[in-house]
Amino acid sequence: MRMRRSVWAIVTLAAVAGCGPQPGVEVKQTSQPSAPPAAASRGTIGFSALTLKNPFFKIIADSLTAEARRHGFEVTVSDAERDVQEQTKHVENFLAQKVSAIVLNPTDRIAIGPAIKKANEAGVPVFTCDLECEVKDVEVAGHVGTDNYQGGKLAGEAMIEVLGDGGGEVLILHFKQANSCVERVRGFREVIDKHNEGRSSGKIEMVAELEGGGLQDQGFRAAADALQAHPNLSAIFAINDPTALGAWTALKQVGKTDQVKVIGFDGQLEGKQAIKEGKFYADPIQFPEKMGVITVQNILKYLDGEPFEKVIHIPTELYRKADADRDPALKQGQAN
Repeated sequence: MRMRRSVWAIVTLAAVAGCGPQPGVEVKQTSQPSAPPAAASRGTIGFSALTLKNPFFKIIADSLTAEARRHGFEVTVSDAERDVQEQTKHVENFLAQKVSAIVLNPTDRIAIGPAIKKANEAGVPVFTCDLECEVKDVEVAGHVGTDNYQGGKLAGEAMIEVLGDGGGEVLILHFKQANSCVERVRGFREVIDKHNEGRSSGKIEMVAELEGGGLQDQGFRAAADALQAHPNLSAIFAINDPTALGAWTALKQVGKTDQVKVIGFDGQLEGKQAIKEGKFYADPIQFPEKMGVITVQNILKYLDGEPFEKVIHIPTELYRKADADRDPALKQGQAN
């Protein structure tokens, strides 16, 4: 189901950040402090993740689980391992368990449609997170994800910035089965195409678009092949950090880490560290913790019959080395 982009609203994230005593407020401690009363049981939420091997989806799973438990839900987390048939089995299992709601990172934006249709027929609401379903005849109760098109445009701007007036040959490492990656590449290409308009020199030429699979090992193989076919490559845009890390490893193997610049996407800790160490130039960063929290808040509103924003696309922010240098989450160290 193709859904309209909406504007991100400010959301309170008390569920993720611990709340301590405030200045000027006296906190009295009894000799035997009692735990806060547990929230009344609201049932179970079934979550089928694209792959828990990718830290990004593990963060979504953890934040979703913590927020859901705070509101009285149990959460069943299953790893689809990027397999739509496995994810279909997860949906069937959730329905057999009579869950209150289902959350999916769709493994395939089209092929997941029949599984969602089964949930529709059973009257169980399905929410998507990060990745969307693009099947028209199914009902998705709500979606929270990244504004991937906007993020792709930021990646394009970063590419223009790093290549400068000289332009150069660029490789795109894609993952076409995910609609989020399709949108990233669409935004990226739009910015580069506009940059090239009317130019007789200094153009940025996209010489290849290869399947990187969203994985480090596959990104490595695709980049290694591209370097053989395009020895004058100037830069790589990879649709996520694992793919970008694989590409950088391929560059290191042939001694081209200085020649070829890398722009990733995600802002995972490993990606931010790579930016700090000079392996990547920049990343449009996402906010997976917010995705998990807001998804649960939308489930609550849906079940309680309250209105909510059914499609939320959270804007990305461009993260460069200057940001990495002042990021307290990153370890100190020298570039490799």
